[in-house]
Amino acid sequence: MSNSYAQAVLRTTDIAEALRVAGQLLDLADTGELEVDFEARVSTPRELERLSAVMPNADWWSHGADRHGSSKKGDSPSQHLPLFMSRWCMADEDVEAFLVAAGDAPAMVRWDFSGWPEAPEVGLGCGGTRGAYVTLCVNARDLCLQEPATDHTVYVHVKQVEAQRAAWLAARVGLDVIGELHMAPL
Repeated sequence: MSNSYAQAVLRTTDIAEALRVAGQLLDLADTGELEVDFEARVSTPRELERLSAVMPNADWWSHGADRHGSSKKGDSPSQHLPLFMSRWCMADEDVEAFLVAAGDAPAMVRWDFSGWPEAPEVGLGCGGTRGAYVTLCVNARDLCLQEPATDHTVYVHVKQVEAQRAAWLAARVGLDVIGELHMAPL
């Protein structure tokens, strides 16, 4: 497992605004090789049904210290709620359907791409694939989907040694960073 460093650049109750800002950030990036990852915290059978439809063959694991079900064991997810679902390497075109399926459940979309552009104003060359992500967390205040919320947060990910790139990226889309840069497990 690798890590990136993430910093929030927008918090809003308007999902369309969050998607617009994520799109503006992606417009800055080298998205020649774009992949999209989905994760959701699933609590109800209805959420499981909706999310399974848009995340076929998703990995899942039970949520909670005393719970041990998982897709790796071949268990039935409906018998192990609540759980986390994850599906990597989805298409950008699947984002809207995923967000509709997530409904009010805490969920995350992470766009993984080739790199950030050169940031000469802060002395940085082009950024490579490590640390080049945009994440949208819906109905959650944190990247691990542990803190439910009624709003949505857009994060930029950068290399720790290039922390100033986060503020530079936020400024490119008319925003400021929110809070501190923190490690984000992937």
